[in-house]
Amino acid sequence: MPVDFDGVEYLTFDCYGTLIDWERGILDAMSPILKRHGHSIDDGTLLERYAAFEAEIEAGPFSPYREVLRGVVDRFGEWLGFVPSEEDRARFSASVSDWPAFPDSPDALARLARRFRLVMLSNVDDDLFEGSNERLGRPFHAVFTAGRIGSYKPDPRNFRYMIERLGGNPRTIVHVAQSLFHDIAPAREMGLQTVWVNRRRGLGGSGATPPAEARPDLEVASLEELAEFVVERDPIGDGG
Repeated sequence: MPVDFDGVEYLTFDCYGTLIDWERGILDAMSPILKRHGHSIDDGTLLERYAAFEAEIEAGPFSPYREVLRGVVDRFGEWLGFVPSEEDRARFSASVSDWPAFPDSPDALARLARRFRLVMLSNVDDDLFEGSNERLGRPFHAVFTAGRIGSYKPDPRNFRYMIERLGGNPRTIVHVAQSLFHDIAPAREMGLQTVWVNRRRGLGGSGATPPAEARPDLEVASLEELAEFVVERDPIGDGG
């Protein structure tokens, strides 16, 4: 059995890339900024540069995610040779609340919540997550953000913080995420079972997350596939 759900009380989730289509959100928010400054680059390159810039900033001294995003805009300017305006920085940093949910996320979360307590562990500020939480139907038993913890995944402090507040027993938790770099690799190091939601299956490149090597306990292509997997193993848990 790839994931042992016996004794599991919590499904913990990454948000952006897993439940929210942050790549579409990033492209929709960043591309107009670049065009206003005379630059047009392909989607794959834009996302991979975003991944590198964001990871560099988050690895430094902690600052709120709004400031991380403002810094990403500045890095694009340095890379392409333009000076972003304050409006550019402000619009991009506020765009998180507008990033769309993957179509399957709300219904799949509602189904999974019939069996497990759902928990969010996200590299975001509390206020920015509010819009995303609304799009997802507010299904979470608890929400732990980088803004509250004071560090960004893949820092093990984020996972340690979460585990401690969920009772301290990793065997009661399965972590669900798209990013091997931010989530699957560090979660496994902390002793958590993991589900990789491979939203980029069949696509080239690494997208908006830095490339990484990790071996999840289960790989699915969507959250709907995970919900179906759980229902097949435990139909009663889906109300059936």
